[in-house]
Amino acid sequence: MSQTLQEIQRSAGATFDPAQVQAPTSFGNDAAAIQAARQGVALVDLSHWGLLKISDEDRLRFLHNQSTNDFQNLKPGQGCDTVFVTSTARTIDLVTAYVTEEAVLLLVSPNRRQQLLEWLDRYIFPMDRVELADISQDSAIFSLVGPESDTLLSKAGVQLSIGEAYASHQHLTLNDIEVRIARGSGLALPGYTLIVPTSDAAKLWQTLTTANATPMGDRVWQQLRIEQGRPLPDYELTEDYNPLEAGLWNTISFDKGCYIGQETIARLNTYKGVKQQLWGVRLPAPVEPGTVITMDGEKVGKLTSCTPTEHGCIGLAYIRTKAGGVGLKVKVGEIEGEVVDVPFLTHEYQGSQ
Repeated sequence: MSQTLQEIQRSAGATFDPAQVQAPTSFGNDAAAIQAARQGVALVDLSHWGLLKISDEDRLRFLHNQSTNDFQNLKPGQGCDTVFVTSTARTIDLVTAYVTEEAVLLLVSPNRRQQLLEWLDRYIFPMDRVELADISQDSAIFSLVGPESDTLLSKAGVQLSIGEAYASHQHLTLNDIEVRIARGSGLALPGYTLIVPTSDAAKLWQTLTTANATPMGDRVWQQLRIEQGRPLPDYELTEDYNPLEAGLWNTISFDKGCYIGQETIARLNTYKGVKQQLWGVRLPAPVEPGTVITMDGEKVGKLTSCTPTEHGCIGLAYIRTKAGGVGLKVKVGEIEGEVVDVPFLTHEYQGSQ
């Protein structure tokens, strides 16, 4: 991210975590930013996330064989979410892929960029026509979040022709800036993801805030993603869990044939082998992630994330499938909690036990 962009953000009240200086922690407007995301439009800087570029003739076949979703049928201008897993189907990262005319762009979690780069490189064999590049430093990534995102883009002069499909995208010019705009905010709220050259990031940020997008810091983004159930690496997505347990059913093709981890995922699906599921947990007070969850004195799960909200706290937790789901009363450490559904997750496995 360019220094110019940081200067603009600081002048708008942004503060930065010394350990994570790339993303503004807050703009001092957390309540207004949450309201904007739910009722208007908020603007989030995701430039600390990674952007990998896969090119050359075998790019779609390669990604098809390396992750959970079906790439073979994707055309330029389309995209999807996919999960990279180990050979035993343990989760590495939830990734959004955008197929262009010449390449596939992978939007990856900030703390998985290097690991995925090395992981993918390991599976490129001499005969593969695949080129792999990390273009994170060359690109800035913004997210527009909220129901007024379409209205804001329209007022800014953007004429989109990408349809309604998630992750569909197009490359266009906005205020003399070359930008790729993709449908989907990365949260369970309407919006768009914007990819722009780093050199134009500050200008695009100004264009969008001038059009009345409310700047949102990473602290509010984290609150929203926990409220909505978006799993994140090192919290919900670790080598302890697989994508079915994480509720990421829509990222998995059960018809595509072989890929790394496919046998394990197919077996779990066929034999109803999902032993735990990710849920929301409503809590009256904050609880440290990693806290054991019990019911009638028996361990039934573990808390993975927790955030304060306007209405108490909410966490994400893996709960043993046989224990139950929505409405379940549990103890998270010494705190009483209740299991709730969250919009990002689809518990298709529920009810088939």
